[in-house]
Order: sequence, then C-alpha cells, then structure tokens
Amino acid sequence: MTSILYYIALGLSLAAPIGPINAAVINRGLRYGFFQAWILALGSILADVIYILLVYLGVAQLVNTPIIQTFLYLFGGFVLIYTGVEGILTKTSNFVRSSKDSPALHKSFITGFLMSFMNPLSIVFWLGIYGSVLASSIDKFSTSTVIFYTLCILMGVAIWDFTVSILSSFFRNMVSEKFITFVSRSSGFVLLLFGIYFGYQGVQYFL
Repeated sequence: MTSILYYIALGLSLAAPIGPINAAVINRGLRYGFFQAWILALGSILADVIYILLVYLGVAQLVNTPIIQTFLYLFGGFVLIYTGVEGILTKTSNFVRSSKDSPALHKSFITGFLMSFMNPLSIVFWLGIYGSVLASSIDKFSTSTVIFYTLCILMGVAIWDFTVSILSSFFRNMVSEKFITFVSRSSGFVLLLFGIYFGYQGVQYFL
C-alpha cells in the first residue's frame, strides 16, 4: 500500500509544477467549464502514456535525436503560440457561462495532446523521471508490477489534472468576467512565452 501511495504521490508531484498544460487546463476551465478542461487534460495524459511507452520500449533515444527534437520544438512552439495568442485576444464578452459556444470536445482533446506530445521537454522529462523509476524497479519487480506502478504514476497525474479542472470550473461561477479575462490572458501569455522559447530552441538548430 505504501508503494502505491508513493507512486501516486510521484505522479502528483510531476503534474503539479506550473507549465503549459496546467495553464491551458485552468484557461479552459474558467472559460468553458469542467468538461472542456478535463478533456484537454486527458489529451495531454495520452501524450504522456505514449512517451512512457517509448521509454519503456527503449526507443526514447530515437525521439531524442537533434532533428526530431528540432521538429518538436518548432511545431510545439507553433501550437503554444497559437493557443496563447487565442487566450490573450479573446474579448471579455466572449466569456459565457454556458457551453453553447464552447469548442468541440475533440478539439480540446487534440489541443491537449499536441501541446504535450509536441513538447520536447516531455521526452526529456519522462526519460529522466520515468527512466530512473524504471531502472530502479525493473530488477526488483516483475513486469506486471512495474506496469502497475506506472499506472499509479499516471493516476497521480490524472488526479492532479482532474482537481485543477474541477477547481477552475467551480470558480468560474464565483468570479467576475473581468477576473476570468485576466486569468485567461495571463495563462495565454504564459503559453505564448513557452511557445516563443520552444520556437527559439528549434531555430537554434539552423543557426
């Protein structure tokens, strides 16, 4: 039981730091409600699963090559800049407390997936964190146990994203539209900064 809680807590700690996904989930929750935020988070979790599989199967080094990383930086930067600018430019009058003008759920899912999957730091992150967990446990436990503990890590990530989705959607009904606009534009600015950083890193390959 202690080991299960340990790996769930590890997943929580991995998801907690402020980054583009957390900013986007908060943005969606405040603007459109729980389901939009949660579906976006599920898209990012799918990307995490893919990267974990890459690490587990030992092909992460291929994704970590300079040319692949450059593509991830450039395309990931584009996705983040686009999402960030959209959040910054959205007018206060467009923040409605109903879901009729919300984007389609599959679009939120794809946005979350692309933001996470095209983030080159994800593979470095999972290679370093999950790689170390895998290295320390693969010789101690059976394959089924390692997979189970991996699912515990993902459960921790999902619990964090679910909590953020609920809180952001809950507070949207308690705060003014001006505050929602401020938070949305602030998170959009954060996404824009991440996008510019990723784009700059990608351009460095050609210089």
